[in-house]
Amino acid sequence: MTEIFNGIFDSTGASVISVADFMICLCSALLLGVALALVCTRKTVVSKSFTVTAAIIPAIVCVVIMAVNGNVGAGVAVAGAFGLVRFRSAPGTAREIAIIFMAMGVGILTGMGYIAYAVLFCAVMCAVFALLNATKFGTNEKSLERTMKITVPENVDYTTTFNGLFEKYTDTCTRLSAKTAGLGTLFRLHYRLTLKNAECEKAFIDDLRCLNGNLEIIIHGTEKEGSGDEL
Repeated sequence: MTEIFNGIFDSTGASVISVADFMICLCSALLLGVALALVCTRKTVVSKSFTVTAAIIPAIVCVVIMAVNGNVGAGVAVAGAFGLVRFRSAPGTAREIAIIFMAMGVGILTGMGYIAYAVLFCAVMCAVFALLNATKFGTNEKSLERTMKITVPENVDYTTTFNGLFEKYTDTCTRLSAKTAGLGTLFRLHYRLTLKNAECEKAFIDDLRCLNGNLEIIIHGTEKEGSGDEL
């Protein structure tokens, strides 16, 4: 049974990879990448481009590893190329970064010829992600923390106008900053608050709109502004 985990290049030691071995590794990386992307992005708000990227990264890394194939100089060049890609990429959430690293791990294993280990690694990580998605692991009171940016007219006394709503919908609320805008006709306020429950967020915004003249209101989660991502 241990022989199934041997690399397909271990016994030959050949510097040139055959077409058959190349296709086996490439197809395995693609299949595992698709499975990993589908499982890890399930019940998650992510873009289609990220899902596609997570699916094909194992195949890309696999080909790179096979191309290096023990050549130290080529390995250094490839590492430098991947380092340059980092500066052209927008930072993601912790979940997205974890998925990318897992996809790279699958690609490295398949590129080295360890197909069985790649399948085992992918299966274990997909099972862990599915289990954590099905439970409330890691959920705590911080999941109700928000940052809010609200615009109000200059004739609204923001120091007292919203107090009633804050008492109704939040457990804690702190004003972080206040600044003028629109040549002094508007105030832009920045708050950090903790909601009493997640379901009250829309009602909270609706009531705020009645008091701020239906001007702009932005509410972010504290993990990453603009992210609707949750495990």
